[in-house]
Amino acid sequence: MTFRNIVYRLLIILLPFGGGLVGASCDDYDSWTTSPAAHLTLSADTVAFDTIITKQGSATKTLIAFNHNDKGLRISRVALAQGAASHFRVNVDGQYLSGGVGEDFEVRRKDSIYVRIEVTLPDEDSDDIREFKDELQFTLESGVQQKVVLTASGLDVIILKGETITSDRTLDAKRPYVIYDSLVVAPGVKLTLPEGCTLMFHDQTSLLVHGTLVANGTLAKPVTFRGDRTDRMFPYLPYDNTPNRWGGIHFFADSKDNELTQCDIHSGAYGVICDSTALNEDSDALLLMYDCVVHNIGGPGLTFTHCRTQVTGTQISNTLGRCVDIEGGAHTFIHCTIAQFYPLSAQRGDALYMADMEGTDIYRPLLWCYFINCVITGYADDVIMGNLSENTFPDADFLFQNSLLRTVFTDDSRFQGIIYDNPDSLEVSGKDHFMLFDTENFLYDFTPDSLSAIRGLADSEYSKLFPIDRKGISRLADGEPDAGAYEYVKP
Repeated sequence: MTFRNIVYRLLIILLPFGGGLVGASCDDYDSWTTSPAAHLTLSADTVAFDTIITKQGSATKTLIAFNHNDKGLRISRVALAQGAASHFRVNVDGQYLSGGVGEDFEVRRKDSIYVRIEVTLPDEDSDDIREFKDELQFTLESGVQQKVVLTASGLDVIILKGETITSDRTLDAKRPYVIYDSLVVAPGVKLTLPEGCTLMFHDQTSLLVHGTLVANGTLAKPVTFRGDRTDRMFPYLPYDNTPNRWGGIHFFADSKDNELTQCDIHSGAYGVICDSTALNEDSDALLLMYDCVVHNIGGPGLTFTHCRTQVTGTQISNTLGRCVDIEGGAHTFIHCTIAQFYPLSAQRGDALYMADMEGTDIYRPLLWCYFINCVITGYADDVIMGNLSENTFPDADFLFQNSLLRTVFTDDSRFQGIIYDNPDSLEVSGKDHFMLFDTENFLYDFTPDSLSAIRGLADSEYSKLFPIDRKGISRLADGEPDAGAYEYVKP
């Protein structure tokens, strides 16, 4: 018998068995059930969107429909309860629900399909956040109906696009402002932001001040500067808790008389920049900051170049660049917390940098620089650096008084009443000084912990000038005020 005949006979014998196996596999895989007991398993019973700026499309959320049954399920119909009137948009397994309705979907056994959901909410000229709701209904071939609730909150805003303020103006605090292409305050013009005013800046957009900015926030209603993303990077992490969502605030050389009170400046590419100005002993401060927060910044926090500033009761924290960068000028910091715990890079800058030289050829005299009742700390062993020229350094008028410092530099004449943040000598040090450090969710509370050496460290004479901390707590109630922007509160 030839080899060809042998192979032929083997195929004749095996073909029915193989065909039967293949047929059984296909029959099982392609079988469908209409049993009312067979359901889809949906990955969520509610799909909830964060607050959405009206007239702007949301991010896409994903719902997964699993079929854990031993046979396939046919979905006769997927529909939004509100049909074509719905504000939600749905794509099921690659098919867009035209008019809010789609038909004839299949989910094979032990398989799944993806449902993508978006929403765009209408502007209803309202000062209030409104709730929107719909249902996504799955009707199986068996007649069984399953539902998923869809919810979203809508926020009407005022959009300013490429706007320049050319006459004195006070913005309204009833609704947030969304800024595109930067907001400019012209020379000689004052922009006033009342308590509760919120400015939400689009990507790489900044507030550019040539005139004057006065922000009158309060503890209950701060003035907020933030990015315009209201969705989440991950389910646990809002974009608003991450840096580089917008630009920052820039005061130019022709600006003057700026005041920021109870302002929350966060998640920018930089915090506050003050350009070089005409400066002498009688100059008014270019910028006064009271009880503010500059936090979670993708560049420097405060950059002060040859100008005069006073910063009181303020938290400057977690910046990729330097938290406070001073090059020349005259500056006073009282009851400030300067904390360099930027979590996303080991290449973070110093907590504090003082200089009178830029490089080797630009001299900017440091008239004075005082840090009183402050906390200056961070991850590094030494977070205070500088570049003072050799001729200037011996007579440079800088002072650290009644403060907690993480540094190795200890010039006795200019360091008075200091506790050094050294883990070898303190019971707690670094991040352990503070009440909350959640680096996964970017949540921080720089209130001193009960065991921190920050407690009772402040000079009470200066605390009497600023008796209330940034959270509205009395610094003087226990007779031993704490250094930094926050007073310890017993739980």
